[in-house]
This record gives sequence, structure tokens and C-alpha cells, in this order.
Amino acid sequence: QLQLAESGGGLVQPGGSLTLSCVASGGDLNDYSMAWFRQFPGKDREGISCINRSGSWSRYADAVKDRFTISRDDAKGTVDLQMNDLKPEDTAVYYCAADKNYLSADAKCKYYNMDYWGVGTLVNVSS
Repeated sequence: QLQLAESGGGLVQPGGSLTLSCVASGGDLNDYSMAWFRQFPGKDREGISCINRSGSWSRYADAVKDRFTISRDDAKGTVDLQMNDLKPEDTAVYYCAADKNYLSADAKCKYYNMDYWGVGTLVNVSS
């Protein structure tokens, strides 16, 4: 069973940067499309970025487009989310998730029916 662990969250000033990392264990990351979600207090989790199995295709929510970049390193078993120009409204708990993808490695990733989740890491953007 795949296990996911996020790290890299913390307190950062507006305009600053953070890189979140998700480390996978107990399985081969090659078999999974990966995604990052975030959750605001009292709200449902929302997908903000995902990357397909091959790394050839990714997508971003409008709120983070051009500021966040997702990447994966299957040899290391990691998926990173580089976050730049952070805003107070980015304050949330961030989760990584894995989708067991039986389709082509180039099939597009998605934000629903994820198979495995990490426990989350808090990002607090405040001056």
C-alpha cells in the first residue's frame, strides 16, 4: 500500500516562496498520477495541481497558475510543489494524493477518485 508524507510547510511572508515535497513509499511512483490539494478551514479539499505518470502533462487551478509548479522524480519517489509569490489567501493545509492509473503513462491526471492521501502540511502566509 502506497504511503505518502508531505513536508516543507511553514510560515512565510507574502511574496515569499516555499517548496512542498511529497515522499512516497510502499509502492512504485511510476504507477501513479499525482496531485496536490489544499483545504481551507471549513471547506472541502480542492485540487490545485496534478501531474500524469510520465510527467508529460500537468494542470493547475486558476488561483495558482503561473505561481506554482509541480514536478516529479520517480527515482527518488518524490513529487514537489514549488510555490512562488505566495499570498495570504494561499494559507491552507496542503495534501498530496496518488491515483493508481492503469491507462497510458501519458493519460491526463485528475483530481477525483484519488487512491491514497498524505496527512497534510500547513502553509501559513502572513506578515
